[in-house]
Amino acid sequence: MSRPPEDHSDSTPEPRLPGSTDASGASPSPVSPEARATRPPAVTVLSLIVAAEATALLGAAAWYATQLVTGAPVLSFWGAVFTLVLLVSFAAWLYAVAYFLFRGYRWPRAGALVAQLFVLTIGFPTLTGGYVAAGFAMLVPALVAVVLLFNKGVISYASRAGGAPPAL
Repeated sequence: MSRPPEDHSDSTPEPRLPGSTDASGASPSPVSPEARATRPPAVTVLSLIVAAEATALLGAAAWYATQLVTGAPVLSFWGAVFTLVLLVSFAAWLYAVAYFLFRGYRWPRAGALVAQLFVLTIGFPTLTGGYVAAGFAMLVPALVAVVLLFNKGVISYASRAGGAPPAL
């Protein structure tokens, strides 16, 4: 005895796993487009702080390069070149963190936190070493950024996962 064919026209669609693709091949975002359209102001402020820190690093790299080219004394030329490459690389990394944080990805939050901890580590001795203006210029944005990184709106907005859909 056979069963009659089932009518699937009014059935509910199967739930999709995160990262899976739909029929068009597009990967759905974990946050609805309507919710993603409302970017919290804290995300914008946080992205601007990180981008400003990256710009300051590029400025320091430019100053360091001019000192290196004009013949300022260094103990090791290649060590100075390595330091210059490190400054430029770290600035590029911070620009990427700021950009992808602004777009709502989740991984830049960790990168931004690590960068702020580095800035705090350098800013506090700078402040207590007698360079008050430079110390405050490092500490205040870093403290604001750390507070904003744990803001509920930032956490909920920065929840998009990157990468390709799962293989299986």
